[in-house]
Amino acid sequence: MSQILGPAITKKKLFIAGLVAGAMAVAVSLLMRLLAGGSFLPEIASQTLFSLTPGQIESRAVENLGPLAKYSALIGAVIANIILYGLISLLLLSGTLYGRLRSNGYIRNAIQSSILAYVIVFLVGVLLFALAEADVQTKVSSIGMLSIYLILPSIVFGFVLCSFFYGKMLPSRQRPMISSKEQHDSSATPSSSATNGQTDIRYTRRQFLRAGIALAVALPIFYFGLGSLISPRQEVQRSNSSLLSQFLRRSAKSTPVGFENPRLAPLLASEITPTDLFYRIDKNPIVPVVMASTWKLTVKGLVTKPLELNYTELRNLPSVEEFATLECVSNKIGGELISTAVWKGVRLKDILGKAQVIPSAKYIVFRCYDGYDVGIPLERGLFEGSILAYDMNGASLTAEHGYPVRAIVPGLYGMMNPKWITEIELVDSIYEGYWQRKGWANNAKYNTQSFIVIPGSAAVRQRFNNLAASSAVVPSPSGMVPVAGVAFAGDRGVSKVEVSTDGGATWKDARLKDPLSQYTWVLWTIELNLNGSHRRITARATDKTGKVQTSEIADPFPNGATGYPIINV
Repeated sequence: MSQILGPAITKKKLFIAGLVAGAMAVAVSLLMRLLAGGSFLPEIASQTLFSLTPGQIESRAVENLGPLAKYSALIGAVIANIILYGLISLLLLSGTLYGRLRSNGYIRNAIQSSILAYVIVFLVGVLLFALAEADVQTKVSSIGMLSIYLILPSIVFGFVLCSFFYGKMLPSRQRPMISSKEQHDSSATPSSSATNGQTDIRYTRRQFLRAGIALAVALPIFYFGLGSLISPRQEVQRSNSSLLSQFLRRSAKSTPVGFENPRLAPLLASEITPTDLFYRIDKNPIVPVVMASTWKLTVKGLVTKPLELNYTELRNLPSVEEFATLECVSNKIGGELISTAVWKGVRLKDILGKAQVIPSAKYIVFRCYDGYDVGIPLERGLFEGSILAYDMNGASLTAEHGYPVRAIVPGLYGMMNPKWITEIELVDSIYEGYWQRKGWANNAKYNTQSFIVIPGSAAVRQRFNNLAASSAVVPSPSGMVPVAGVAFAGDRGVSKVEVSTDGGATWKDARLKDPLSQYTWVLWTIELNLNGSHRRITARATDKTGKVQTSEIADPFPNGATGYPIINV
């Protein structure tokens, strides 16, 4: 192929041109993903990476990076996709695939480059699908879609790549004929050499200009396109929430006893986590967007009357509201992967009652639009607090939080509260879901935990607005400093929070605010004299069964983190 493109084209130039053309191809693929919901290879690659990553390693990534773990993997996959195109361009130079085939010029080379790119990228996509965790039918369907959505990006790659070398790709019969005497004279004439050098400089400038134009088109697409995929815009529908209205009225009228210090106001104001601050952890680098107009919920398996409900039918069923806290099993001590909201939806037991569950059923299996699956014991699904939620904080769910429908299962870590649910199946045996197959606990009951929010800089502060003024330790004239936070024990509730400033030798009881419900965290506060050497604060909670939070330090994987929160002030 070097004979086709000409000896003046080096590997370096071709690789750089391949990167630029690849950036254009990936940008076009991203646009197709945004506009038509097509297959996007970097998304496929990052999802496959997640499915292959052992749970313990994934836990470390989430623990240290949170949602950035997925986003960084997606951006890395975009870069890798562009580099793949650069490597494809080097194959053109080596000629290993085309042999000594002579080109007919720009169009022929562009078509050949497009075909080569399509074949290689498609094979990479097939390999990724083969490695990913999905059923055969889903893989075949996805591969078919990929085969269609790669056509246009491959064409863009081929034509953009060859545009960099147009004028140096003419077949030999179209190149000017130069006699041997003229060649000898030109090689011996300094002015002729200078002219050739000037021509090369002008040609290099043209290449640079073309690269600049291509990148000027591609980079904004990446910036705005990836932003739209990661955080899709959605018009949420406001709905009536009596619980939320009651909470706001109570908060406006009075301040809980013991929480009068103005420095605690931000804690009280975010007792219900604003939706835009609510944590999000799932297996997807790109938020799934589900259309309610085509969404259906199927209930099948060990039931007498299988059901199929659309979104309108589900919302027309008798509804309930409840406050509930969710925490990710990957949350570390003092971590930010915990939030509280008011949820509205349909009791899961009412749906199961309509389907008439067969007595031999033991587990409820949820399957979701994004391929996620998880199972919970049937008795958990029959609890009063287990609901299929469609509203959150007085509005329809956002795409990030499971629109159109998600499960809220009090007492179990967030991974057992699936989003984007499309199917419920009743089975007669214990079911291990997506995260459980990666090693996470299937009996995912919340550990009893406490969090110190004020003062300090604990990560959990990200779930509360306007805390900047509360990070520093500013004693009152009497030398007392307000210390406050939250404690959570799932559906067991919290009976007591204690605080120590001497490494646990002695403990003082904190004051508790009445929780929003039996399924939420509880706010606590205490005033301490931090003069002298008492500069380390430790907290612990006791649940309503009498079990005290353990001091034993354990990583989140596989049963959730344990240990005391400790801050130095």
